[in-house]
Amino acid sequence: MSRTWPVQVALWLLDRPKLGQRSSVKRLAGRLLKQPAQAGVVTAQSRLGRLLCCDCDSARDQRIGVQMLQQAAKAGDCSARVELGQLLVQPRHYEPGQARHWLELAAAQGSERAKTLLARMFP
Repeated sequence: MSRTWPVQVALWLLDRPKLGQRSSVKRLAGRLLKQPAQAGVVTAQSRLGRLLCCDCDSARDQRIGVQMLQQAAKAGDCSARVELGQLLVQPRHYEPGQARHWLELAAAQGSERAKTLLARMFP
């Protein structure tokens, strides 16, 4: 089995409007993304990081999520850069300099969302 098959299945599950909102589906997708993310598949790192940061209450899971997002952002994943930028202005992770850095990189890649966030957060 290739490393991309579990990622494709997980993304398909998460991107279904009603299906992707169920906690059981998110848990399954997280399990499918874990091994590819650890193996360095950037798409898996980005999506698993977002899943752990947004849908888990555990501080440990959120810390791992931030690490996954950082790895994906360093590898050039635009959505990870935007997500990390948003995350780093929240009180829990407050690092505005790093947030601005990641958002500027995402904006340079053409992300309209990053441009909007930069204008709103760093006028």
